[in-house]
Amino acid sequence: MTIAARSSEMNSASPIYGDIRGNWTREQALALYEAPFNDLLFQAQTIHRQHFDPNRVQLSRLLSIKTGGCPEDCGYCSQSSHHESGLKASRLMEVERVLAEARKARDAGATRYCMGAAWRSPKDRDMDAVVAMVEGVKALGMETCMTLGMLDSAQAARLAAAGLDYYNHNIDTSERYYGEIISTHSFADRLQTLANVREFGMKVCCGGIVGMGEEAIDRVDMLVTLANLPDHPESVPINMLIPIPGTPLAKAEPIDPLAFVRTIALARIMMPKSYVRLSAGRTAMTAEMQALCLFAGANSIFVGDTLLTADNPGEDHDAVLFDRLGIEAMELGGIRDVAAVDRCG
Repeated sequence: MTIAARSSEMNSASPIYGDIRGNWTREQALALYEAPFNDLLFQAQTIHRQHFDPNRVQLSRLLSIKTGGCPEDCGYCSQSSHHESGLKASRLMEVERVLAEARKARDAGATRYCMGAAWRSPKDRDMDAVVAMVEGVKALGMETCMTLGMLDSAQAARLAAAGLDYYNHNIDTSERYYGEIISTHSFADRLQTLANVREFGMKVCCGGIVGMGEEAIDRVDMLVTLANLPDHPESVPINMLIPIPGTPLAKAEPIDPLAFVRTIALARIMMPKSYVRLSAGRTAMTAEMQALCLFAGANSIFVGDTLLTADNPGEDHDAVLFDRLGIEAMELGGIRDVAAVDRCG
């Protein structure tokens, strides 16, 4: 195939100008995913520059406000009560302790604060404390995000009234592969929670995990599902599996690093205005792999030494990488559709 023909094929799958669309087909997405690596990254970076400053990355902090003892059986998770991971269950953290940690994160440069609880869904007795956490973090001038499991409409309404900005609820993988990873709830349950979040005006943070033994088509199908939602998730975390001893996926084969980069690039092309977050698994990534992910369109990371219960590169490590790449932390709100961003430099 000539260069001109290949370019025409890629542009027919997705206009290089990054149209916002929700009618992706598996065939279109797969053609992009399997394109020559340089062509794929060129298109992803071109689209990325239309909506974001390519040299700024959003910094988020994630705190586990309630750890372990979860009744779900997600095969990747150390917090499931079904697995012998050695993690002890804890109670919900006190509000003031959460706010103290949020202040530290803000002072260290984080603009979004994410709070996660190992629940199937919140219980009514915990909602007052959760609402107080949201209100307290917002009062610190940060964006707020919660991940608490499945939400019904009433719970979503309370969180929205408290001012919650984002709700995280990952679909994890494709609908086809979902049952291989989780049996205690369905793929449709995940989508219903996302619909409840949208109903009350909150932003959606939704992505998945790769390296769980899935096939490439499952990664593609996962992103097709997200890109064809009524509205694109404003934040799309892409996690690389961290194999946890005692979980069913403890011995999963690592994903090929370039396949991971391809997944990031495809997410950027299909959801041009979304924050694409390079999430779990960064401790196993080389600096070069992370640099490729950022070039492919990732523009958000979690900072801090821990990510819920897993290790995460510390601020010093990230500062060194950012300095090497000439990247700066994004200010609150980010940069979208800014014509002044140099599209060539």
